[in-house]
Amino acid sequence: MNKREWVLRSFRDEYAEKVPAGFWFHFVPDELEDGFADPSLFEKNLAGHRAYYGEFQPDFMKIMTDGFFVYPNARLRDARNAGDLGEVVSIGAAHPWIEKQVAFAKAVTGIFGGEVLSFYNIFAPATIFKFIRRSSGRDADADLAALIAEDRDAVRHALDTAAGDLALLARRVILEGGADGIYFSTQDVNGPGMTRALHDEVLFPGDALVLEAANAAAKEAAAGRQDGPSARVGPLNILHICGYEGHRNDLGRFVSYPAQIFNWASVIEGVPLGEGKRLFGKPVIGGFANTADGVLCRGSEREVKAETRRLLSEAGRKGVVLGADCTIPRGADLRRLQWVREAASSV
Repeated sequence: MNKREWVLRSFRDEYAEKVPAGFWFHFVPDELEDGFADPSLFEKNLAGHRAYYGEFQPDFMKIMTDGFFVYPNARLRDARNAGDLGEVVSIGAAHPWIEKQVAFAKAVTGIFGGEVLSFYNIFAPATIFKFIRRSSGRDADADLAALIAEDRDAVRHALDTAAGDLALLARRVILEGGADGIYFSTQDVNGPGMTRALHDEVLFPGDALVLEAANAAAKEAAAGRQDGPSARVGPLNILHICGYEGHRNDLGRFVSYPAQIFNWASVIEGVPLGEGKRLFGKPVIGGFANTADGVLCRGSEREVKAETRRLLSEAGRKGVVLGADCTIPRGADLRRLQWVREAASSV
């Protein structure tokens, strides 16, 4: 059984011969830098993927999109009120922000040669909105909540417009870029009056649009696949419910999202892997804190391996992949990640 087939078993909620593990970190000093202002970020990021893959031989790969975090939509960036958001238009299918990411995905997946499953990072519409607004010094969550209270239809128009561009990106990185799926990073909005009903009305449609586009593209890729170890596998997308900087999410808001694998900040949310697996009813990734003071980054070999065994004792082995709440610190000691794999293989 090759590595793709082995990991795929866990992603399909089956028992695998051993539990896979997946960890990732940024490959450039500042992931929020503009890759168009500094074209060297493309090569730095590509070199980081190549070095990590060559040295660690990971079980699967999340493709880091450092330099592409900020969606270049001036109308979204400059909107002064909710009414302005009603005027947001698409950046266009041929925009360099899309074209260059497709080229980047193709370059990165070329490194792997089809040996491992790979997932291209895409941020949700509300998250890219927060990136843009936060760069202007605003409290992004409070800002977005206030705009939704002002005119939810205009905000939904803006988010759905962005979602259309992101859906195209998702489709192309799978069909042209060679990714097996996307790692879709989303979170809810913490702000006055933000109920689950408002989340479902304003945020969910755009998120679902991107995920369904990725699902459809994966089906199309699988239908035309070649037999062999790198054969395409159909819909296989990871939903990451982001706990960046301690952000707390109402996990129940994401149960109906059309993803195949779920990852959330289990330590921040206080929802361990087994509990999350029961909540979502899907395969799960995670378990470890991603912070510099967590067991993964600070513990001894004995402590890291003990925590690995504890996590699997709580969650079981079926449909479980070990990982972290989010990206781990840059320059992480790869020996620590290997300790997790060694302990997981003996459970």
